[in-house]
Amino acid sequence: MLQRLTLLLGLLLPLIAHAAPKADYWPMWDAHNPDSQATFTHHSWQVLLDKYLQPQGQHTLFNYAAVTDPDKETLDHYIRMLTERDPRTLTKNEQYAYWVNLYNAVTVKLILAEYPVRSITKLGGLFSFGPWDDEVVTVAGEPLTLNDIEHRILRPLWQDPRTHYAVNCASLGCPNLQSKAFQANSLEAQLEHAAYTFINSDKGVSQQGGKWQLSSIYEWFQADFGGDEKDVIAHINHYRDMPLPQEATLEYDYNWDLNQPSD
Repeated sequence: MLQRLTLLLGLLLPLIAHAAPKADYWPMWDAHNPDSQATFTHHSWQVLLDKYLQPQGQHTLFNYAAVTDPDKETLDHYIRMLTERDPRTLTKNEQYAYWVNLYNAVTVKLILAEYPVRSITKLGGLFSFGPWDDEVVTVAGEPLTLNDIEHRILRPLWQDPRTHYAVNCASLGCPNLQSKAFQANSLEAQLEHAAYTFINSDKGVSQQGGKWQLSSIYEWFQADFGGDEKDVIAHINHYRDMPLPQEATLEYDYNWDLNQPSD
């Protein structure tokens, strides 16, 4: 019986991994205050990024093993500071930076809580593929999951495909956790940088003989990049130094190993 269950899980988990959620508009969060003067520096998050992010080739890796207890408390305090604020009182740019930084900080916290772990996909319940459907924070009295933040707030409200380069899933295949905390006054430059660096990395786009291997995000979220493979190619070629041929044969891959330095 156990062997049959293990086999069944082995068949189902790849399917779960590729069943990416669709954008699902949540009206509650569709409010902002264009006259707000409130800002966040995200200084505490930046301190942690400066201390524990390590560039290595095309990756920026997070040194989870080195995080001290005081710095774990700093991370908890930063997340509490964000969640104690109702982001609907902020400008749209402040909101975007708020949600992206919250998502990334909570993801790091989840890894630290279970570390050592080989992959974020090992977190969550027995039949879960990762922690994305677990309630992890409460904002404005509403319990939220990581999937809520990405797929019910960021994607439908901003409709910006570069969001996929901003949120980080703690995996080697994911667009890098950016070395600078997102800030309202520099969002455009930060999003453009994130898109450019990922698309010009092998984990974003690489040539494999006569075929081109793309990150699976372009398959899972094809609708966000225009709707079909030609739209995906057009999006990529907007940033890529060596353009893809219009009739390129595409394959997709993703590395779920944890984004940590090797021993």
